[in-house]
Amino acid sequence: MQVVSWLPRVELPFAAPSRPELLQAPAEPEPQPLPVQERVAEAAPAYQAPSAEAPNQAEPRAKIEVPRPALVARNAKPEAVEPEAEAATPKAASVAPPRFALQLLRAGACAVLVELPTGEALQGRDPAYLLLKDLLRAAGLPDSPQLIGEPVRWPLLVRGSLDQGPQAALEYVQSFVGARLEQQEPCSCLWLVGLPAIRFAGEADAAAYNRELQIEGLGAAWALPGLELLMDEPERKRELWQAMRRVRQRWLADS
Repeated sequence: MQVVSWLPRVELPFAAPSRPELLQAPAEPEPQPLPVQERVAEAAPAYQAPSAEAPNQAEPRAKIEVPRPALVARNAKPEAVEPEAEAATPKAASVAPPRFALQLLRAGACAVLVELPTGEALQGRDPAYLLLKDLLRAAGLPDSPQLIGEPVRWPLLVRGSLDQGPQAALEYVQSFVGARLEQQEPCSCLWLVGLPAIRFAGEADAAAYNRELQIEGLGAAWALPGLELLMDEPERKRELWQAMRRVRQRWLADS
């Protein structure tokens, strides 16, 4: 039966004692360490040769579509602006109305449209009125001019939706002066004293000081600096006297 050794479960009577080494179970042999090369080979992943069908072909990655602003703006169609949206857009603010006061006078063959420095009618003791009298005497005209109508004060209305901008002021002053002069004897020359008178009756600016103007509907005119400006800057009087020598022949010939 090929039995190398046999051990009874119980002690046999009159049997020889068993040897102790036979009663111990045989110990399993300890594993021997592997060589270094074999350990490295086990730890390294197995090398797989590339496929012959697709050599050096990397795995395709998913594409992400990014919208381009230029293309979007180019392809986008402009939206139509509705009439209601256009109406809701605020309009440009209107121009503030100018502020001035003018008085029309008559001195011999000339009419004088003079700026009122204080906004009130000229009085006999006012320095501005005394200067105006000196100018009239130097021009060979009566130094006591007559009032023609009430002063023109602009703006006409404190409140309201009436257009009182520069263009409206120009049209009003020219029509006012033209209507008053038609009621008078023919005028040889219209004096425009002060920048408001030059701007809203002669359609000119400060560059026209001491010059002659031809105004449609009003005839010949002469532009002078304002009375307040002549008092504040007396050096302007010299140029004024020189210009007066040339212009005064216009009304002296008609007197």
